[in-house]
Amino acid sequence: MYLLIALIADALIGDPPNAWHPVALMGRWMHLGERFAPRSAMARLLWGGVWLAAGAAATGSVAALLPGHPVVRGLAASTLMAYRGLDRAVGEVQTALERSDLAEARRLLGWHLVSRPTADLRADEVAGAAIESLAENLSDSLVAPALALLVGGLPGIAVYRLSNTADAMWGYRNERYEYLGKAAARLDDALNLLPARLTAALIAVAAQIVCGRGMIAWQIARRDAGRTASPNAGWPMAAMAGALDTTLTKRGHYILGSGSRLPDAAMIGEARRIARRVPLLLAGGVLLVTLNVQRSTLNVQC
Repeated sequence: MYLLIALIADALIGDPPNAWHPVALMGRWMHLGERFAPRSAMARLLWGGVWLAAGAAATGSVAALLPGHPVVRGLAASTLMAYRGLDRAVGEVQTALERSDLAEARRLLGWHLVSRPTADLRADEVAGAAIESLAENLSDSLVAPALALLVGGLPGIAVYRLSNTADAMWGYRNERYEYLGKAAARLDDALNLLPARLTAALIAVAAQIVCGRGMIAWQIARRDAGRTASPNAGWPMAAMAGALDTTLTKRGHYILGSGSRLPDAAMIGEARRIARRVPLLLAGGVLLVTLNVQRSTLNVQC
C-alpha cells in the first residue's frame, strides 16, 4: 500500500522544495562529514564508513518515528523517489535540442543529469547522455527506492536514499574522494545489484509494449552491461540502447548497443515514452501481488 501511494504521489506532486527535501538534508549531512574529515588516507577511509553508518542510523530512526498511517508513510516515501523530476530534467534537454539550442542543452545536461564535462559535446552526444541518464536513474530514482520500501519499509527507503546520495557526492576515483567515498561507493553498488537488473528487465517489457523491441533490449543488456566501470549502470543503459536501436557512447569509457540510429531530440522522446511505462509496470506488479496475497488470506480464513 505504501508503495502505490508513493508512486502516485511522485507522479502527481513531484519533489518538495529543496529547503525541506529529505535528500537535500542528506546532502548537507555528507557536506558536513567532508568538512570535518581527516587528511590521511586510512583515516579518511574509516571516517567515511563511520560517517555513512551514523547517517544511516539517524535517517532510519527518524523515518521509523513517523506516524504509521499508510497515507503519511506513502507521501513521505514519495519524497525519496524522483521519477517525475527525472523526466522533467530530461524533457528540458529534449526541448533545447528541438530548438537547436545546443549551448542550452549542454548546460541543462551538466546541471541536472551528468557529472561529465559537456562543453564540447555534439548534439548527438548530448541526446545520448540524456538517454543514458534517464535509463540509469530509473533504477536509482524509482526501482531501487521501490524495492527498498517493499523490503525495509520507510526506514529502508530512507537508508537507501542516503547511500545513493553519499555515492553521488563522494563516490569518485580521485585524490579527494578515493578513500573518503569508498564505503559509500561499495554500499551503493551492493544495494543496486538487484534493482539495476530489474530495471533492465522492466525497460525490456516496456519496450515490447511501446515498439516491440523487448527481446532485443534484453539481449543487448546482457551482452553489454559489463562494459561500464559500474557493476550496475550498464544494465539499464544497455537495455535502453537496444530498445531504441541505437548506440550510446561515453568518450573513452564505453560503447553500449550496436544500433545505427543516431541519438537526437526525437529519440529522447522515445526513451521517455518507454520510461513512463516502468512506474506503471511497477504499480501493476505491486497491485497484482497485493490482490493475490489478500485472496490467499481469505481462502485460508475460509
